[in-house]
Amino acid sequence: MREQPDTTRVSTPTRNRRMEILHAAAELFAARGFHGASLEDIGGAVGVSGPAIYRHFPGKEALLAEMLLAISSDLREAAVTVVTAASGPQDALDRLLDTQITFALEQPALITVHDRELDNVPEPARRQIRRLQRLYVEEWVTVLAELHPGCPPPRLRAATHALFGLLNSTPHSAGELEPEAMRGLLRGMALSALVNIA
Repeated sequence: MREQPDTTRVSTPTRNRRMEILHAAAELFAARGFHGASLEDIGGAVGVSGPAIYRHFPGKEALLAEMLLAISSDLREAAVTVVTAASGPQDALDRLLDTQITFALEQPALITVHDRELDNVPEPARRQIRRLQRLYVEEWVTVLAELHPGCPPPRLRAATHALFGLLNSTPHSAGELEPEAMRGLLRGMALSALVNIA
């Protein structure tokens, strides 16, 4: 009996290498800036030559665009999933907080890159990123509107952005505490801030 070929042996290393490149690029862009990190630097961080990056990405701008599109899409999809699974608005808010805090603690480099380098993303991809982020914010606004029914949507939207500013402070603050202590601090501060929305 002939053995069937194992196609995962071909696809998995390529997929893993793309993720390695994206992770290394995020760290380097956060540390040196988009213009300060070359493809040679990124390749060196994952053990390949700079030109080998072109097997995975058309160039540095495309790499940056995919990095920020992926995290924007992931956060939005996670929000939809947790809100849909929640037993009510308070449970939905708790789950949204967990999602955002986990991202903030685990991906501080991506927060830095987004804050500093979004303007280096080509315009079509930048529009997609912003659209995904608006949709993510609206998931929060919908939940907060259920918890604070008298509060106008613009105020809820402004509060959501302010809350993200608090939670996404981790590139500057997270090194001060152990991860679980930082998680508890961020959650407590977020909940305290949300008490004063209305």
